[in-house]
Amino acid sequence: MVRSRRLFPPTSGAGSIQSPSRRRFVTGMVGGGIMAGLWPGIAAAGNRPGVTGHAPELRGQEIHLVVEELPANFTGRSRMAVAINGSIPAPTLRWREGDEVVIHVTNRLHEPTSIHWHGIILPWQMDGVPGISFSGILPGETFTYRFTIQQHGTYWYHSHSGFQEMKGMYGAIIIDPRNGPDVEVDRDYTLLLSEWTDADPLQVFARLKAKSHLYNFNQPTVADFLRDANRDGLAAAMSKREMFATMRMNPTDLGDLSAATLTYLINGLTPADNWMQLFAAGERVRLRLINGAGNTFFDFRIPGLPLQVIQADGMPVHPVTVDEMRIAPGETYDVVVEPVADAYTLFAETMDRSGFAVGTLAVREGLRAALPARRPAQWLTMTDMMGAMAAPNGRHATSEFGPSVDMRVDSARTNLDDPGVGLRDSGHRVLTLDQLRSHHPLPDQRPPQREIELHLTGNMERYSWSIDGLEYGDSTPILFHLGERLRVILHNDTMMSHPMHLHGMWSDLEDDRGNLLSRRHTLTVQPAQRISFRVTADAPGRWAWHCHLLFHMDAGMFREVVVA
Repeated sequence: MVRSRRLFPPTSGAGSIQSPSRRRFVTGMVGGGIMAGLWPGIAAAGNRPGVTGHAPELRGQEIHLVVEELPANFTGRSRMAVAINGSIPAPTLRWREGDEVVIHVTNRLHEPTSIHWHGIILPWQMDGVPGISFSGILPGETFTYRFTIQQHGTYWYHSHSGFQEMKGMYGAIIIDPRNGPDVEVDRDYTLLLSEWTDADPLQVFARLKAKSHLYNFNQPTVADFLRDANRDGLAAAMSKREMFATMRMNPTDLGDLSAATLTYLINGLTPADNWMQLFAAGERVRLRLINGAGNTFFDFRIPGLPLQVIQADGMPVHPVTVDEMRIAPGETYDVVVEPVADAYTLFAETMDRSGFAVGTLAVREGLRAALPARRPAQWLTMTDMMGAMAAPNGRHATSEFGPSVDMRVDSARTNLDDPGVGLRDSGHRVLTLDQLRSHHPLPDQRPPQREIELHLTGNMERYSWSIDGLEYGDSTPILFHLGERLRVILHNDTMMSHPMHLHGMWSDLEDDRGNLLSRRHTLTVQPAQRISFRVTADAPGRWAWHCHLLFHMDAGMFREVVVA
């Protein structure tokens, strides 16, 4: 974790970023992954792990991982990446519930590194967060993680040091149930969604600090103003723009980064490379969806094929059938599909609609289904930006109170049935948080003994993100008393969605009436939304709690939690 107090100077050429071009897509066809000949066992292009889209699978209770910087090529240009055992994504780790695992991680980088086991319940010293769990793994050193697996399902792992995650240091974890399969399927595939930038992530972050909307090509234009004036009248269009300017709001702030700098991947493959897997007629196929991107929300669908959701964040839920689902960074979902056509497109479109990752399920090699029509980006609504009691002038919802905060939402909405901007009028079934119910009763049914409320805050112009107006470097730890049952309320005062990840403990989501719904390790709070969950403080030690948008975390939306 890079402390929020570090600020980077603007880099030269920040204003020269160009919109995505056809060349950007075409050059992706030359390959996507670690270059051949630089790691034992990597063969020519087309057979090396980084290009085939099949991360090596490592089984067993003792595993050796080596972190090293190697050249990679996702866009036609070679850049340095951070790989584990020569692979991007990193090897898939296959464990069994109840086993003790021992993982030796050797650092061959020229800087410290770490691995965080996302969503895994373990001792705090094994959690892998530098400055909190341990001091990190220094260059040339080997650190041994050791813990007993207490759960099963789909999880993932990634670096918690600097921006190494954005440079390729992430991989899937599949934990098999102790007593046999939890779901009967014929095929079982992992889809690890991620992103890549040819730019140095440190420079990208610095550019956002200098100009927060640099990569946003959906900003309001003169054409938008003329459209609004024609539809709503000149006075209304002028008033709308004046309101946005007064509150310093941008209704197209759906993401900090876009296809202007990012290439979107499935299992390390670009859209041109087209990750592909096979099925036979009549088979049931399990897809383990993991969002390992540092900055991107994906809207996932398979046109013409319903998705039966059976797990959320590794935990079984009562099956719910949908046509599309939004997956935030850090989240995992398992779905079962029953394909009947010869080929289907696996389509993961970014929330800002600037790009997509794509793959194929087919009955034989070489088949492809059509890509769905691209959808335009939708603007945030006034409710998104100001809450449930949004006034026409918005004044009740804005109040500047400190350099890290440029907005406050006084009347946050509590609805969990909202799929989010861009999916509300899709015309098909979209997954929402209120639909997910844990398959088994949650083990701690006690009412909360105490409440903690935290506000997610930020200043987009300064590109500063915080909790309760304090960036991490200026904050003090949050104390959980060992054994207590807490209610935590997260109130989003910003215009952006924040996937909040609490390490070491489960977050038991509840509705606005206090009814328990599902158990999660990552919960997304939409703009101007207020959600609550219960936590059992059963994990003594020091834990991280942060937004899983990597740049938001690094800019300050991070807290330490102490359980004692």
